[in-house]
Amino acid sequence: MPEGPELHLASHFVNEACRELVFGGCVEKSPVSRNPEVPFESSAYHIAALARGKELRLTLSPLPGAQPPRGPLALVFRFGMTGSFQLVPSDALPPHAHLRFYTAPPGPRLALCFVDIRRFGHWDLGGKWQPGRGPCVLLEYEQFRENVLRNLADKAFDRPICEALLDQRFFNGIGNYLRAEILYRLRIPPFEKARTVLEALQQRRPSPELTLSQKIRAKLQNPDLLELCHSVPKEVVQLGGKGYGPESTEEDFAAFQAWLRCYGTPGMSSLRDRQGRTIWFQGDPGPLAPKGGKSRKKKSKGAQRGPEDQVENPPPPNKAPSRTRRARRGLPEQTAAQQPEGTSLQWDPEAPRVPEKGKRRRQPATSGRRRPQKIKADTPSLEPEETSAS
Repeated sequence: MPEGPELHLASHFVNEACRELVFGGCVEKSPVSRNPEVPFESSAYHIAALARGKELRLTLSPLPGAQPPRGPLALVFRFGMTGSFQLVPSDALPPHAHLRFYTAPPGPRLALCFVDIRRFGHWDLGGKWQPGRGPCVLLEYEQFRENVLRNLADKAFDRPICEALLDQRFFNGIGNYLRAEILYRLRIPPFEKARTVLEALQQRRPSPELTLSQKIRAKLQNPDLLELCHSVPKEVVQLGGKGYGPESTEEDFAAFQAWLRCYGTPGMSSLRDRQGRTIWFQGDPGPLAPKGGKSRKKKSKGAQRGPEDQVENPPPPNKAPSRTRRARRGLPEQTAAQQPEGTSLQWDPEAPRVPEKGKRRRQPATSGRRRPQKIKADTPSLEPEETSAS
């Protein structure tokens, strides 16, 4: 899932790839996308990108003399779960290219595409950053730090620190893997109260007797949580490439995996927070850990699924009907080769169970299990990414 560093890398890719290109014509939207049409047409224009937190702004600027005469247009993208940009030949568009900008002749015709497999990504016209998002942890560090420490009375900081780190009003650009890496480096339990962790930073002041170089050295050797919210994403940016998303190369992904110390790595434990997001950690989860939550530890041997794909506490596989019941239903006997594989279908913990039909008339249909109780979901303000604000 793209986080602040991936958006920053995407903006760098667009600027580098499109620097010498001239685009022309209309902007083309996929008919299956529910995002707005882009009413822009120009015979010649340039494209530039700028990232801020988990958003990316694309600016289309007509060149002098371009027809029809018009001003620039800006769009703000949020990548959702799988958004990315690709530059490809116009006759080889990738699947799920939901917005396309074509180059003008002469030369081979290319297309800059916004590709989004799961279609959770979104774009807005006008170029304004989404209201309510805080300063960017990468590009606006001083404003970001001040915004957090000035608002510690907000109820967002009553929550565990792992959940507060996903609130984009205060931590714009931090996502699931970054929060795990930041907390792990400081050995902070993920379910410690956020205000308890951050209040100590209000009193932190460097000694006036230290020289500037000594202050810088002390900050590098003993960074606090807010400083790591700035420096850890910078480390990912410095890895280069396109990040860890679906368009990254094998080299990109190998470098990213080698960089990870906690997120999805062998020996680490995991729990789901109140929003259903998996947090990876080592040691004690903290006093606000969900009651009844069962911690899972990543095994070091064997093939592993991705950390977000693991299902906690899966139910036992359904038993096949006995011979007697199969005879009553008129079903053929099932051979060993016909037995369903236990891993052929992934159990979805959010999917409702479908009850089996009753055998006799006037007998209510039943599956032999209680219906799951409806649980009212928490509604975070600007997180997690599945919400419209991601």
